[in-house]
Amino acid sequence: MENEELLKSVTAKAQEWLGEAYDAETRAEVKRMLDADDKTELIESFYRDLEFGTGGLRGIMGAGCNRMNIYTVGAATQGLANYLKEAFADLDEIKVVVGHDVRNNSRKFAEVVANVFSANGIKAYLFDNFRPTPELSFAIRHLGCQSGVNITASHNPKEYNGYKAYWADGAQIISPHDVNIINNVNEIKGAESIKFEGNPDLIEIIGKDIDDAFLAAVKELSLSPEAIKNNSNLKIVYTPIHGTGVELIPQSLQNYGFTNIIHVPEQDIPSGDFPTVDSPNPENPSAMAMAIAKAKEVEADLVMASDPDADRIGCVIRDNRGEYVLINGNQIAMILLYYLMTRNAELGRLTGKEYIVKTIVTTETIKSIADANNITMYDCYTGFKWIASVIRDNEATCRYLGGAEESYGFLAEEFARDKDSVSAISLMAEAAAWAKDKGMDFLQLLQDIYIKYGFSREEGISVVRQGKSGAEEIVAMMKNFRTNPPKSLGGSDVVIIKDYASLELIDVKAATVEKMDMPTTSNVLQFFTEDGTKISVRPSGTEPKIKFYIEVKGHMANGSEYDKAIADADAKIALVKKDLGI
Repeated sequence: MENEELLKSVTAKAQEWLGEAYDAETRAEVKRMLDADDKTELIESFYRDLEFGTGGLRGIMGAGCNRMNIYTVGAATQGLANYLKEAFADLDEIKVVVGHDVRNNSRKFAEVVANVFSANGIKAYLFDNFRPTPELSFAIRHLGCQSGVNITASHNPKEYNGYKAYWADGAQIISPHDVNIINNVNEIKGAESIKFEGNPDLIEIIGKDIDDAFLAAVKELSLSPEAIKNNSNLKIVYTPIHGTGVELIPQSLQNYGFTNIIHVPEQDIPSGDFPTVDSPNPENPSAMAMAIAKAKEVEADLVMASDPDADRIGCVIRDNRGEYVLINGNQIAMILLYYLMTRNAELGRLTGKEYIVKTIVTTETIKSIADANNITMYDCYTGFKWIASVIRDNEATCRYLGGAEESYGFLAEEFARDKDSVSAISLMAEAAAWAKDKGMDFLQLLQDIYIKYGFSREEGISVVRQGKSGAEEIVAMMKNFRTNPPKSLGGSDVVIIKDYASLELIDVKAATVEKMDMPTTSNVLQFFTEDGTKISVRPSGTEPKIKFYIEVKGHMANGSEYDKAIADADAKIALVKKDLGI
């Protein structure tokens, strides 16, 4: 009966998409799904409306209310336009920036966004071609705009696209604007409510001038020009993995003074099909395989990558056997923050008013580094909108040094308010030159951090559950962890539980509960054990998966103990995974 009701509901929704307000291509695609014997695709495309969440939209491209297409993109933009006119009713002119990545349909969707904004009397600055996500954030601030939209699905598979909404400070939207925008978007009922006919007079194409201003700002972040001068021929392999970093990142490295940037020609070709990789995610070793092969060929010092919208950084270093190994997002964050804090100290720039930011699921070793340098560290929720919120709260009184999340995102600047691989890759190369001036390669630099501040090992696991049934399974898993929390993990008793949905910190041994001070609630659980292990569990806000973040502690007194510390930590992680049932 339940399945019959579901099919009846999705059929009724689909039939609405056969109306004249929808184009011929869309109507044909919907009719094909309605006529098919197997109704799975119809159900997946129409069983719900693609949710405009606090960050925007993300979904598989295709016809239907649960898919990314010109109608779901148009509805999102119409709702955002309506809210902008409410929020900035006192302005003579409301301005937005529209950008996009290399994905299939990204240019089309970006043009739809610009048209809908302009049809609503809002001036739209539209980039002439694909650009890195952080440049869109920069452009909002640089051009004095009230909002911005970037069409991107970041590092998702090629079937996906997405829609990120930004506010006047260049950050992704948080309360109260997020809820207000969502309410406005939810009021858009069907294609008839969307103003698709753009006003060309209100659309301005932008490009090189913004590139130049952005790259100049990134260059100002450099702290070690002498070290770069001494090591300008550092062999750096860089790949954009078919994405938007293809032009600006090599330019930025050159601006810093690096002269030996080695490309992976096959991956310098922008393509939404990402033809040389299964997934364009620099977290995955397979996505870095061609860059590593090139590194072996030229004996590179460092290998780096950006994801398709160039907000995330991937990094490969040589281990003590000379093999090229991918370091994780926690290690990237740790190295960059260590470099920025230490180099600022060397330059005598620390005044006691500096701070850094990390997300709650990112390694706790970063806090040890900050404490040792008398630098304040803020913990925030996952997502750079929360790091941006901390920057906004402190920009008048304190100096921001950097912010990081374990998912390969880093932001070294205040002139953009979203993670930025352009600056991160430039500064990572600079850190390598700085370390080389001190007689260290990158592995030795990483080991030095562990020796000084304590060894940690992290692993992230994503359990994917597709479709309606998958979403229900993820809800059930979170409920089970709350009602039946583990008593021990990896052979160590759980002593603290943090539930960010209720903002409760539970001290298991003392049997006490206290409230946590966070800006809002979030569907995240954390378990801390007696031996320092930290496990975080949260459903993804943008993908059909539940994520587990495991961090275990260890010890190493010198570089020769590095391999043993890794082996011991990996054994403990395996026990934790078994206890979690993943």
